[in-house]
Amino acid sequence: MSPHFPVLNAKEITRVLKKNGFELAGQKGSHQKWRHPNGRQVIVPVHGSKPIPIGTLKSIIDGAGLSMEEFK
Repeated sequence: MSPHFPVLNAKEITRVLKKNGFELAGQKGSHQKWRHPNGRQVIVPVHGSKPIPIGTLKSIIDGAGLSMEEFK
C-alpha cells in the first residue's frame, strides 16, 4: 500500500516550512523561494487557495528534507 499524500495549498505548506526553520528568501511572480539555515531550498508555487499538485508536493517534501508526516 502506498502512502497517501495530504491535499494542501501553498499557505499550509509555508506554515509547515516556517515551523521547521525555513525563511522566505525571495519571490518571482507566483513562486516563492524558501531557504533553511543549513542550505536546503524549496520553491513553492502560490496560486491562491488551489491545492498543490501531488508531484509538486513530493518535490517540496524531498527538497525540504522533511517527512510526509510533518505535512499532515
